[in-house]
Amino acid sequence: MRVYPRGYRDGYGEELIGTLLDTAEPGRTFPSFREAVALVRGGLRARAEYAAVGIPWADGLHLGTLILAVANFAYLAPFFRELPLWVGMSAFLVLAVMRGWLWTALPFAALIGFKSGSIALGVPLLDQTLVPVIADDLWDRPAMYGMGGPVAPLITYAVLFLGIAVLAARKRRVKVRSWWWWATVPALSFSDPAWLDVAGRSAGTMSRIVLETALLLMAVFAGYIAKDPRWAVAAAIYLVSMLAVLAEITVENIVTYTPQDVAHWLLLFFLTVAAAAVPYQARRQVLL
Repeated sequence: MRVYPRGYRDGYGEELIGTLLDTAEPGRTFPSFREAVALVRGGLRARAEYAAVGIPWADGLHLGTLILAVANFAYLAPFFRELPLWVGMSAFLVLAVMRGWLWTALPFAALIGFKSGSIALGVPLLDQTLVPVIADDLWDRPAMYGMGGPVAPLITYAVLFLGIAVLAARKRRVKVRSWWWWATVPALSFSDPAWLDVAGRSAGTMSRIVLETALLLMAVFAGYIAKDPRWAVAAAIYLVSMLAVLAEITVENIVTYTPQDVAHWLLLFFLTVAAAAVPYQARRQVLL
């Protein structure tokens, strides 16, 4: 039952439990496998429908900025020993975006983006950070921005800053997001998006790809069920940051792509396009 949103459980929980008890076989204390699958499917459907409230583009923009903030924090976390202040500020930025403290988040996004850009450029601004910045041994990561240039991090933080600024300028409250977004940080921290070892199937790379695929599939599912494009907006924001990485390492000829690398990038693009298309396809089917 926990898969259903709280509002649904409060309104229909007793009725749903009663139906399960009435149809259960004598002596059975747990739902059958088929019933459990139906419950999970129904719960996910209800969550998608309950989440589709408010203005889609604004809600999708907020979700997209949160995803960027989480991904940036996950990138910085392995460098805590060298940059404890900036990693801590990045964690607070995630919290601020998550809780909807937009005007508080705005200067943090600007400062962290400025600092990250300066490190990528090799210029010690705001403090005397020595470059290259090396990750802790646990993470087995390249030096900070060592596999790319300054363009991708600057674009990513610019998109993050502008997204927060647009939301803050609206002067309307945004949703408080789930604490479960913190759970995605470990899956992202062990990989550098500019140096993904897809062919080697390293644990860090595979955990990122599995998480990306799962979240994008959920965006496609939710968009289809709710006939709403907000999850496509969030997916597109993440794709922009990843395409900035792809463009920079391609222009600089930093890596040689394998078929597995190409498949990964095509998967991100295809699922994002699918998330954008299915809401309108679902609406068309309803109209027909």
